[in-house]
Amino acid sequence: MVVQQAVNKINQANETNYILRRMDSLTQLAGVFSAIGLITMTAIVCWEIFSRYVLNSPTYWGSEIAVYLLIAVTFTGLAMAQRSGDHVRVELLTGALSEPRRMGLEEFSNWIGLLFVLFAGWQMAAFNYQEYIHDTRNWGLLATPQWIPELFVSLGYVIFANAILVDILRWKHPTVAKTAMVIGVLILMAVVLVMLGDKPVLIGGERLDFGSLLIIGSLLLCSLIISGPIMALCIGLVVFILGFFYWAAVGWGVLAIGALAIVTLFSLLIIGVQVAISLGMVGLLGLVFLLPSPQLSLLAERSWNAVNTFTLTAVPMFVLMGALLIRSGVTRELFDALSRWLGRVPGGLGHATVGASAVFAAVSGSSLATAATMSKVACPEMIDRGYSKRLTYGVVAAGATLGILIPPSIAMIIYGTTVGVPVTQLFVAGLIPGIVLSCGFMLCVYIWSVVVPSSTPPGISYTMSEKVSGSISVFPFLVVIIAVLGSLYGGIATPSEAGGIGALSSLIICFARGMLSWRMLVEVAFETVRVTAFLLLIVVCASIMSWVFDYLRIPLTIVSVIEGANLAPWAIVLLVALIYIILGMFVESISMMLMTLPVTYPVMMAIGIDPLWFGVFLVIMIEVGLVTPPVGIILFILRGVSEDVDIKDVILGVIPFIAVILLFLVLIYFVPEIVTWLPAMME
Repeated sequence: MVVQQAVNKINQANETNYILRRMDSLTQLAGVFSAIGLITMTAIVCWEIFSRYVLNSPTYWGSEIAVYLLIAVTFTGLAMAQRSGDHVRVELLTGALSEPRRMGLEEFSNWIGLLFVLFAGWQMAAFNYQEYIHDTRNWGLLATPQWIPELFVSLGYVIFANAILVDILRWKHPTVAKTAMVIGVLILMAVVLVMLGDKPVLIGGERLDFGSLLIIGSLLLCSLIISGPIMALCIGLVVFILGFFYWAAVGWGVLAIGALAIVTLFSLLIIGVQVAISLGMVGLLGLVFLLPSPQLSLLAERSWNAVNTFTLTAVPMFVLMGALLIRSGVTRELFDALSRWLGRVPGGLGHATVGASAVFAAVSGSSLATAATMSKVACPEMIDRGYSKRLTYGVVAAGATLGILIPPSIAMIIYGTTVGVPVTQLFVAGLIPGIVLSCGFMLCVYIWSVVVPSSTPPGISYTMSEKVSGSISVFPFLVVIIAVLGSLYGGIATPSEAGGIGALSSLIICFARGMLSWRMLVEVAFETVRVTAFLLLIVVCASIMSWVFDYLRIPLTIVSVIEGANLAPWAIVLLVALIYIILGMFVESISMMLMTLPVTYPVMMAIGIDPLWFGVFLVIMIEVGLVTPPVGIILFILRGVSEDVDIKDVILGVIPFIAVILLFLVLIYFVPEIVTWLPAMME
């Protein structure tokens, strides 16, 4: 009997695993489609430049198709990012819990995420249907029926919801009967939603409608079946409490409503809900309860329009460019070349690390890619030669922050797109600050080497022939930099097109060095899709929340309050800087920027701050957040890559460089021309 029971359990587990594999195959298929879309989009952008300047026959379809492919890549890639655990979350609380409690909290967070995705997918499908019925078309030359590219958003949400459910099922490993029951509940829910139509069916004229209640009820039933009554009760309580407070907030003042939204956001972040979902949930609650009438359709409108811009196609292409360069192997050779030129200077390898980080930042646009690369290249070499761990990891962490300041910069692309500042001017504005800050880091290394001689070994001298021969490795980087920045500022390419040129240049370098293979190309494409998906989902959800904030006039009210306080501009800038320092301790950088811009940007404009200056200031504050404990993501990248180092040494090592960054902020406040002079000259 016992043996038979064991056999039955094994058979049931195998059957459940079979179902999960079939469900997971949908994520794999979407990932393959996203990767193909990414490569196609990059090829189209490069062909657009070639046909315009070589064939003198510009395409009329290139940019429009590239944008549609970006939308498809973003939303069909969400499931892949979920499967790989790439969606950003704050691990302040979850990281301190025991394994069972942490898993329980992550399971709860996934149920909340599934709730938001079901709402967004429902509204997107209704929006998609309306566009089909009315035969809405794009204003471009192709006159594309909009329901076709919008269909990928709807499908992306469905596949994303499937991936979240697979994660929950994989953790709980329920019986086949329970798994089938949950799938049946969700299919029945979808059928009823279709039957209700694309217009909300309100309940007695109240704010809630049958569709919303059906989604909430279905999710609670699914959580009861899979996770048990305690989890279902917790989810129900959270939904009820949030709904009650937002329903009661209708008569509150604007600042009180803003405070409620901020408390909600940080509560969700602290318990481990994904950053994008947290932003989206605040927006969802606002759309249901805080507007004169519910506007759930904004979930779909923002999902479509937040990503429907050609400028954002630069994001995946710069990510692709950085990923290809990492695998080409030229980064290590660049570091070796710089170490030969700077070997005799006190702290020579530290200076080489800063220089290599600055050059790599100029072609990758990503601080995280810079940190991951330089930690593998510079840290082992510096430790082996006798550098202290604190100096080693401090300078690598500091150098990595240059990735989002020195152009091209993904953070600047998103900032410029969000507030309407030309990305090319932002790139120019970040160039001199990036160089000056790099020099500041080198000065810090030099002072550290002089004050604490034991932290650095004696310098090594190299002959001129060794220096020159080693410098050959810098050539590939120069090619990429010239290709990207030369095409951008030479008027040949837009920022998005420059990203395509950079990706193509990096691909050619990989091929020339014999590093290119189908396997490598597939890995790079998948990695780029995952990063692009979670970044742009944050953009979408921040756009939803920002729309609610703007409608309620929360930013304007805060501006009025600050103006009424008669604070000096320097005091307001200092206050904003302190807010970003505190937020940077807990919130991921791009998320922090997008969740605060609806408030901080109007405030800074009201006191006469130049938008270019504020863009550079904001990016520098994000840099501080990247290396500020307890969440500073670069610190944990270094800790993860080098398991033999204590996180305490990483933190203590980076503190002097944080001081350099803060002093640099003071410098550009009193001498803003460091930021604004070069853009003015370029005009």
